[in-house]
Amino acid sequence: MTHDHDLVLRPTDRQTAAALNPPPGRNGGDLVVETLAGLGATTVFGLPGQHALGMFDALRRSSLRYVGLRVENNAGFAADAYGRITGEAAPLLLSTGPGALTSLAALQEAAAASAPVLAISSQIPTAGLGGGRHGYLHELPDQSASFRGVVKSVHTVRTQSQIPSAVAAAWKSALTAPHGPVWVEIPQDVLLAETALPAVTAVDATPEDLPPRPELTAVAADLLSRAARPAIIAGGGVVRSDASGKLRQLAEKLRAPVVTTFGGKGAFPWEHPLSLQSWLEDRHTTDFLEDADVLLVVGSGLGELSSNYHTFKPRGRVIQIEADLGKLESNHPALGIHADARLALQALLETVEERTDASAPERVRELLAKVASRIAAQELTLEQGVLASVRRALPAGAPSFWDMTILAYWAWSAFDPKGANTMHSAQGAGGLGYGFPAALGAAAADPTHPVLAVSGDGGALYSIAELATAKQYDLPVTWLIVDDGGYGILREYMTDAFGRATATELTRPDYVALAESFGVPGVRTTPETLEEDLAKALAAPGPSVVVLPALLRMFAPTHLG
Repeated sequence: MTHDHDLVLRPTDRQTAAALNPPPGRNGGDLVVETLAGLGATTVFGLPGQHALGMFDALRRSSLRYVGLRVENNAGFAADAYGRITGEAAPLLLSTGPGALTSLAALQEAAAASAPVLAISSQIPTAGLGGGRHGYLHELPDQSASFRGVVKSVHTVRTQSQIPSAVAAAWKSALTAPHGPVWVEIPQDVLLAETALPAVTAVDATPEDLPPRPELTAVAADLLSRAARPAIIAGGGVVRSDASGKLRQLAEKLRAPVVTTFGGKGAFPWEHPLSLQSWLEDRHTTDFLEDADVLLVVGSGLGELSSNYHTFKPRGRVIQIEADLGKLESNHPALGIHADARLALQALLETVEERTDASAPERVRELLAKVASRIAAQELTLEQGVLASVRRALPAGAPSFWDMTILAYWAWSAFDPKGANTMHSAQGAGGLGYGFPAALGAAAADPTHPVLAVSGDGGALYSIAELATAKQYDLPVTWLIVDDGGYGILREYMTDAFGRATATELTRPDYVALAESFGVPGVRTTPETLEEDLAKALAAPGPSVVVLPALLRMFAPTHLG
């Protein structure tokens, strides 16, 4: 009788010969890149440093493509975008101490947005770890402690034999719902030492599924089927799990209006008769959602922005589907379903009863008309015109990446992304400097589409060095810089709160001349010529910069007009 535990996979003669005679000249870094390649990685991002040189030396012996940025935080943003666009874990190679710590803000954004980033950092030599010899360059008392509160999981390596398993475990963690950034650290001497271990070939790190509990989806399906006024809030979890098609099917079956959060842009078709679009910073929308007798929240924790700054007070039953256990019912009591959005929506599709409600599209039209009327009363034609010009210039299907700037705040509510997983911003953690390096990561993932980056002049200064990266790799990214002379949104906040702004005005370079000094074409545009200039830049191969001098204003979020 044969038992499962008696079954052993026998290596072929060729595999045995290869294992017994590994290629010469390999080090611990080779084990890292071999494992990454075995897991399916094709591209890595990062920045070399003294303790990490073993990894970087190994890259030249591998098939992995390396995209090097000029600042670790920007490399993290690029990896974040690569992970969002591809759904794969994006390797980020970093050095010890200052190099590692400089990536923290990017990893915070990846965590907030559930972007799968696999950060692999070097460490000081093992002799200095755990209270050993001190005084190494870049040394931190406990480097991994600096990351534990930010990333999903931390994986430490102390010997070469641990490298493949640690990297594979991190990969699995990054891609198990909810996706997120993970941290691996390996001492310098472990990376540099020659290795006699066989080349890494078969690596299994299949992410775990997160299915819903059937008794919960049965209750949810019953509530939704019997609802008089159901509504749906679709968050970033719908996009990350590639569930926008299932969301549409469910909404149509229930005749339920759908609003997408800023992180869930594109999860539902913008012009669909049931689409409430993304006007979450609007009292009319908040009232509409509060009036739902059953509200289905999918892939959103209903945080500050998604709840109209915590003014949202639902009166009906709330059903929340959320892969991040910590966000489940964290802001509102609900029937909480801990599950991947795609699997939960599929379960609901199979169990809800079809509703007939001819009034739903009319209620959607009435709401959108109220929103449009409120915005029109604020005389913000410049802002609306600029955003419309950007939309017309950007080809459908081309991704866009938005920094924390006034035009991005408009785009959260008013921009039609024309598809799922095409519009991304830094609204998860809210750090400056995201747009341009993230766009570079997206272009590395798919260079067949032009990619748009949008920044203000303040945010642009965070990532100006990456013009060199764009030129070096000839990445098709057009960078729109809206130049208003400072930190525009902070200027508005301070003026509204204190009557005047402090520390918001900036001396800026000539962005067009600066771009050209990097060998990147630049053009200065106007609101009237923006559409033409932007379309021309997006159609041209390689990187480009378009500068729009303009003072844009925000719409009043909750003012009833």
